[in-house]
Amino acid sequence: MKVVILGGGESGFGAAYLAKKKGFEVFLSDKGMIREEYKNRLTEHNIPFEEGCHTEERVLSADWVIKSPGIPKKSEIVQKVKQKGIRLSSEIEFASAFTEAKIIAITGSNGKTTTTSLIYHILKNAGLNAGLGGNIGTSFAKQVADENYDYFVLEVSSFQLDDVQNFSPYISLLLNLSPDHLDQYNYQYEEYALAKFKIAQNQEPQDFFIYNQDDEMSTRLLKDLPLRAHKIPFSLKENLDEGASLRDGRLEISLASPFSIEVKELSLVGMHNVANSLAASLVAKLLNISNESLRESLMSFQPVEHRLEFVAEIDGVDYINDSKATNVNAAYYALESMTRPTIWIVGGTDKGNDYTEVQDLVKEKVKAIVCMGVDNSKIIDFFKDKVERIYSTASISECVETCKSLAQSGDTVLLSPCCASYDLFKSYEDRGKQFKDEILKAK
Repeated sequence: MKVVILGGGESGFGAAYLAKKKGFEVFLSDKGMIREEYKNRLTEHNIPFEEGCHTEERVLSADWVIKSPGIPKKSEIVQKVKQKGIRLSSEIEFASAFTEAKIIAITGSNGKTTTTSLIYHILKNAGLNAGLGGNIGTSFAKQVADENYDYFVLEVSSFQLDDVQNFSPYISLLLNLSPDHLDQYNYQYEEYALAKFKIAQNQEPQDFFIYNQDDEMSTRLLKDLPLRAHKIPFSLKENLDEGASLRDGRLEISLASPFSIEVKELSLVGMHNVANSLAASLVAKLLNISNESLRESLMSFQPVEHRLEFVAEIDGVDYINDSKATNVNAAYYALESMTRPTIWIVGGTDKGNDYTEVQDLVKEKVKAIVCMGVDNSKIIDFFKDKVERIYSTASISECVETCKSLAQSGDTVLLSPCCASYDLFKSYEDRGKQFKDEILKAK
């Protein structure tokens, strides 16, 4: 079998490595330039590759094409693969065919990385033999090739779910839905939402699907989808007979083995993280993890980098790095958790954002907006009559300098951009790191 990998990053290399190990004829193609680290690994394992182009003849001669999540589904080469009827999968789909491990897969518009990391922390703390992968950490495919885990905890994006054929986790979680990546889904929110639900389309009655009872789009679509998995809800608003609820300041897990913990005992702060903790606790109890171990894990977990990450206090001003907030709903959660006058850094590559969702919070909590991007006009036009002061900057140094000139003791400077990072940065991680470095220069 000929397997062609599109994309030469962590996901692409992992898929190529697994394919090679399974005895397939492998070729990797990247339209951009491959990092030296991955080129060296490909060479070390005798995996042929190209960079700077896609040679169509080689790509379209494949029996199976594995697409890295960073390659747009609308790209020319992907469209040609589909037109020729070649099997097209993500690394997640491909690697899952070669493991007997039970998979816990987490998707949603916001909170994926935090919840995935929390579930992995809970499993490891309970002594389970688990791996962490997907959109986080080491390539899932590379781990399938080299490790022998009993469980995999995977963060899964809509891009990885687009071409699902057989992927079937033991436990799937859909944390929430809000408009995101609409440029890749014909600007149709429902089309994007249905891509997320593919996480559960192949599950069987003995599997579990955890979902957010409070999420309007999730509950509406769920009524008409023929999912076979056992459905378990969580809610911040309703008391559920089966599932996970917030009651009188306590997380209550109502399953065969019940569990409860006070919100004030959780290491994570903010109501969005209460919801994430409810979902993670359901996974723990479905895996028969003891209440004592689960409690300790929820109390000891450390927040994820670039997600409401405290950077420093300088001259009475708190600096918060929420670079992972690449959509409006994520920024909503960040703004909601602010308790001090806030200077809000926003901007980047717009993905069809509607800022209406945050306008009331902005009026209530934000004293100034500092835009950081190549084109800030849409943000400025929307907020110009909602915030007294709006500034446009085109670099991290100019942005931070502007924020420092505006901030007074008792304020918070919040980087929660609502947008992708690709206009000025390599990734949201690069954006967050540069923000932290720039802040700490003056400490």
